[in-house]
Amino acid sequence: MNIPYAQISSTLKEYLGLEGSPVAINLARNREAIPAGMEEIAEQMRHCQMVNLARRNGAIFYATVQKHQCMGGAWAMGLRDITESLKSGEFYYKLGKFSSWAACKRTIEKVPHLGTETFATLYAPLEKTPFSPHVVIIVAPPRAMLKLAQARLFRTGGRIFSTMAGIQSVCADATAQTYLTGEPNFSLGCDGSRRFSGIADHEMVMGLPAELLPEIAEAMKVVVSAPGSI
Repeated sequence: MNIPYAQISSTLKEYLGLEGSPVAINLARNREAIPAGMEEIAEQMRHCQMVNLARRNGAIFYATVQKHQCMGGAWAMGLRDITESLKSGEFYYKLGKFSSWAACKRTIEKVPHLGTETFATLYAPLEKTPFSPHVVIIVAPPRAMLKLAQARLFRTGGRIFSTMAGIQSVCADATAQTYLTGEPNFSLGCDGSRRFSGIADHEMVMGLPAELLPEIAEAMKVVVSAPGSI
């Protein structure tokens, strides 16, 4: 299926009033999946920071595990095994996120994550993507998220069920969860992504399966201008 990514990005920007671009993400399983001429990011940083580079600066690049600064994010997206401190609950317990190691461990065991099958993560603003994305990440205020939810339900109706834990928002909630389920997932962001990647106080995060892009873009034009819309 030939998806017009540039046209869809333009539609989402226009109807949602986005600040920056929707970000295309591909979880590449081998080097051959990386488009010719695409360069690896020069410095080490977090996945959420890489998303912000594509969103705000229009950067196009890929990152192997050596370039991922956040071990939790690299684990969630299948680039590496989980660290012992994260697996046991120690890591987030010491950050004061939970009252006990047990509470932390219960949370970590439910964090969506891939097996260690990812070779590299690929990033690009959706309108310029040189690859077919698996997931598209949108950072926007709640009203825009409302319209995305309405567009998702426009054709089939039903309910949207999101899952989050206040940790690993951009990597696990928006990327891994969406990749694994094929359904949109909304997240409130996390301390790390808000501190390091420019997610503002008034913004949320959403992961959107790339397969749903044409349907949602077309529905967006209707739901935004519907008589009962705000």
